[in-house]
Amino acid sequence: MKEIKLTTTFLEYQSLSELSAKDQELMQAAIEVRKKAYAPYSQFRVGAAILLEDGTIVVGSNQENAAFPSGLCAERTAIFYAGATHPNVAMVSIAISASSDVKTTTTPIPPCGACRQAILEYEDKQARPIRMLFMGAEGAVIESPSLINILPFHFDKNSL
Repeated sequence: MKEIKLTTTFLEYQSLSELSAKDQELMQAAIEVRKKAYAPYSQFRVGAAILLEDGTIVVGSNQENAAFPSGLCAERTAIFYAGATHPNVAMVSIAISASSDVKTTTTPIPPCGACRQAILEYEDKQARPIRMLFMGAEGAVIESPSLINILPFHFDKNSL
């Protein structure tokens, strides 16, 4: 038997005001698109904004459906849209903001497992990390230098 130890590091900002102007702009785009989420069932709204290498910001919000598996998370909405409309432009950063219609979310909320897998695919495709910023509706913001940082044991093309 061999013990495996993993170490990961995140940065925590106490509020949006601690972020750089560029990161504030990206997170503000995530917050604004979060307000457009279609979440009549969960009442949990998520917005994602992706900064592309050319400076373009692509956004997406969660879109629910009465047939629950048919909906799509904000992160995948944004990343698939970026991949479809800007297939040869690298994704630099993704900002995610989540809120609830029934309570105030102040804890940073990271992507779900399915979204982590989708982001991982694009990190692998472009052979470079996608920096992540995530928060609740207000409060602290967590920064991760890459998806691999939050998903060290991952499934990718090398697993096939």
